[in-house]
Amino acid sequence: MFGPDGTFRLTASLVARREDLRLDCFQRLEALVDSAGADGIEEANALLRRFKDRSEQTTRAIDEFMLDLKTLVFVVETGEEGFQKPIRKLARARLAKLKYLVNVPA
Repeated sequence: MFGPDGTFRLTASLVARREDLRLDCFQRLEALVDSAGADGIEEANALLRRFKDRSEQTTRAIDEFMLDLKTLVFVVETGEEGFQKPIRKLARARLAKLKYLVNVPA
């Protein structure tokens, strides 16, 4: 963990684990888009909280994704099937943008 110069260094396994956690987070968010249930909104907020203060652009991307997810949940719950596919597609596009902003390979 500490290099020969006394500085703290992340080992390759710790870096890999951090990447795995990020990937798991986005895989779970993709599953929430698929299920589009009201309980998924709270979970998505919790998952995205760790990325919120990275930059103004990331915070804006999170807000845009959450708005699309909430819209998708509303559309699913009201039974408006004709709107589900385009809104789900938009939510996935916003999520892909967010992945890019936090440096997670797509």
